[in-house]
Amino acid sequence: MTDGAVLHITGRVLVGPDEVRDELWVVDGRVSYQRPTVARDVRTVTGWAMPGLVDAHCHVGLDAHGAVDEATSEKQALTDRDAGTLLIRDAGSAADTRWIDAREDLPRIIRAGRHIARTRRYIRNYAHEIEPGDLAAYVVQEARRGDGWVKLVGDWIDRERGDLAACWPADALRESIAAAHAEGARVTAHCFAAESLPDLLAAGIDCVEHATGLTEELIPLFAERAVAIVPTLVNIATFPALADGGQEKFPAWSAHMRRLHERRYDTVGAAHDAGVPIYVGTDAGGSLAHGLVAAEVAELVKAGLSPAEALSAASWGARAWLGREGLSEGAPADLVVYAEDPRADVRVLADPRLVVLRGRPIA
Repeated sequence: MTDGAVLHITGRVLVGPDEVRDELWVVDGRVSYQRPTVARDVRTVTGWAMPGLVDAHCHVGLDAHGAVDEATSEKQALTDRDAGTLLIRDAGSAADTRWIDAREDLPRIIRAGRHIARTRRYIRNYAHEIEPGDLAAYVVQEARRGDGWVKLVGDWIDRERGDLAACWPADALRESIAAAHAEGARVTAHCFAAESLPDLLAAGIDCVEHATGLTEELIPLFAERAVAIVPTLVNIATFPALADGGQEKFPAWSAHMRRLHERRYDTVGAAHDAGVPIYVGTDAGGSLAHGLVAAEVAELVKAGLSPAEALSAASWGARAWLGREGLSEGAPADLVVYAEDPRADVRVLADPRLVVLRGRPIA
């Protein structure tokens, strides 16, 4: 498209779960439902349009060994963009990716700063590794560095115990989450097991990543307090291989990981049935590839969400949760067009017909 040209989307525009329009115009990089009155070059694309997808647990600038260089970060962001992911909540990265904000061709990123973990209780080179007495200070630091989020590592393997264990005492969590809220930031936590969840809930946690340890007793509390979960089921699929690798040295941990994996769909389904807010996240950027948002949406459908609910978890609902616009009049034109209706089959998300970022069609 030439500068000043207009993009005309016809077919079905999925503005929201209950709002569908017949056409949309992209004028000067923004959404409009009014036909332009000034003659311009027009490109017309027909299909099913949705707001740009959201990956609410992603790590741009990170691989299995820690921070990566800018060229690798760029490749990661481009892979997500080409899959239709135009908004990322970066749930912890050791790399400084602020330079991405100046790039008109890369997804928008909401950062949670760097992970905060207990000393020697997380993946090497990922996190600030500290002790409980320093937790509040580091939370404030990352709240000021991030974009309204802080990421804690709530549990990890305790090598002396040989199993997953909580990382933080309750008093440190209360002080730290209160400090984050005073800074205007929300707090999320990596949690596989159940042990850390009661203290995090009592401290006022806003979100839990993975949440494989949810129990029948805890799920109603999550629902009552509107604590969101981001299940990252494409990541949970790796648990059996991880368990096999640790079987000889940590048999209790390995058995625990297999149990969490076996009941993953039941766990997410029960949370959904209780009304716990659920959002799409892939955990890309550690050991997982980028561009897996469509696969994660399909996993949520397997877990019991309806196609419309799973789509909302990756688009309308996720954008509202993160405080970002969708396809409202005058909003920045970040959208994806598909050849078929994703409400009929969410697997359609894996094959975008057109990605439009900041009003610019991506080839």
